[in-house]
Amino acid sequence: MNTHLLGFRCTQCGQTYAHDEVTYTCPHDGNNLDACYDYAAIKRAVDPRHIASSPDRSAWHYDIFLPTTVPDQRGLPPSPLSSFGWSPLYRAPRIERDLKVRTIWLKDDTRLPSSSFKDRASSMVIARALETGVKTICAASTGNAASSLVTLCAGTDLRTVIFVPQSTPEGKLAQILIHGAEVYAVEGSYDDAFDLSTQASQAYGWYNRNTGINPYTREGKKTAAFEIAEELGSKEGHQLSPSFSPFRSPDVMIVPVGDGNIISGIHKGFKDLLAVEWIDKMPRFIGVTATLAPALYRAWQTGTEHIDTVSSSTIASGISVDLPRDGVMALRAIRETDGLFVEATDEEMLEAMHVLAQDAAVFVEPACAAAYVGLRKALQLGGIHIDDEVVLQLTGSGLKDVKSALAATAGRIHRIQGKLEEVGE
Repeated sequence: MNTHLLGFRCTQCGQTYAHDEVTYTCPHDGNNLDACYDYAAIKRAVDPRHIASSPDRSAWHYDIFLPTTVPDQRGLPPSPLSSFGWSPLYRAPRIERDLKVRTIWLKDDTRLPSSSFKDRASSMVIARALETGVKTICAASTGNAASSLVTLCAGTDLRTVIFVPQSTPEGKLAQILIHGAEVYAVEGSYDDAFDLSTQASQAYGWYNRNTGINPYTREGKKTAAFEIAEELGSKEGHQLSPSFSPFRSPDVMIVPVGDGNIISGIHKGFKDLLAVEWIDKMPRFIGVTATLAPALYRAWQTGTEHIDTVSSSTIASGISVDLPRDGVMALRAIRETDGLFVEATDEEMLEAMHVLAQDAAVFVEPACAAAYVGLRKALQLGGIHIDDEVVLQLTGSGLKDVKSALAATAGRIHRIQGKLEEVGE
């Protein structure tokens, strides 16, 4: 355990608990918990330049801000679990020119072990499971959370039990099955799978990975913010200055939103860095929901934190939720940073998949492509200015949903018999 971890605080009632006093949600009101750290002690104890100069290129690089430590590998070579993180951050100059925005970066988490951002959350949950002697981890998922969990559990002695809606894309199912998970396809939505997995975890004593249940998921997802800030800081080129912090925040952060845990996690990461004064500002957050999964967008429009359950039917499986399980913290990420929510239609996400592939050399699934839709719409609405530095969080590979990729492509295959004349014709 990180000695700077003070415990967990309920995101609603504010009651605090010691780290070993709670496992999932607040015992008082059942709401989500958030990890609390002694930022003053971290600031005194840690020089950010020492963090940046560490040879460790994994998210465990930031263990001072994490509730648990890297699992003991017992002399084994690095595994995906011990070396997750540090996905590339690169410029998108063609998109910059097309949209006339000064700087656009792509944080490409399709390059993580399971080709999904969800590896960040799964790694932290698995580390906690190994720390406490858990034997079985259970999760509900539209695909990516499950595939990341089973990928990173491979090579450990942990058993994985997965509940998915029957609409889960085949690419994600194949990845889940190949790593040896026990899979239940539930008739109904992701929310139906979520409820059943929670009941099963309680009935059989399995460790529950689910968003909105397990507070370690947000702690894993916030590592993306640390990496973005360090990667941006490293591009300044003047780290030799004694007063220089090798961390820097962008002006705008754009994140696809389903359950809300990714945006709340990245927001938490930047708040951690601001609390120890390693950055001097928070980015404005732009959240992008699917038009056909409107629960969170509608709640944002009301100006309250009340979120109604609304049936979802979008092709973007990664953000297709009826009731966002970390929705309140997602709303706060937007409101506390003077950001906004925008919606993406299925057609817009398919078009965005094509644009990102052609103009930025990244192949993403529809839920991930929503970030580009958010970029365009926020620019039109005035939420992004032409002189801003913008980061798009990319969350999942297009190989996970090949059906949508084929629907998004503007190309066609030329069927020929194999003669050179046919090529010329």
